[in-house]
Amino acid sequence: MSAVPELTAMQNIGREMARKLASIGIDSPEKLREAGAKQAFFQMKTLYPNVCLVHLYVLEGAIRDMEYNRLPEDIKRDLKSFSDALKG
Repeated sequence: MSAVPELTAMQNIGREMARKLASIGIDSPEKLREAGAKQAFFQMKTLYPNVCLVHLYVLEGAIRDMEYNRLPEDIKRDLKSFSDALKG
């Protein structure tokens, strides 16, 4: 399956991330925004257990059209709590 060009046009989304998103049915920026970073990450985590917190930051950054490392600290804290909760 080839990477989805519309997804790779988004900030932070490379070919590999686009491929993983497409494999869970998210094949456009609209679908990613609709799902939200947490839901997309949760679905990816079930298929790819090795995805980590940085992937979640990347998704959130893509949705907000900003570099993931520039996400506000409160957003990062919230995403980290979500990621930690998935670990059980």
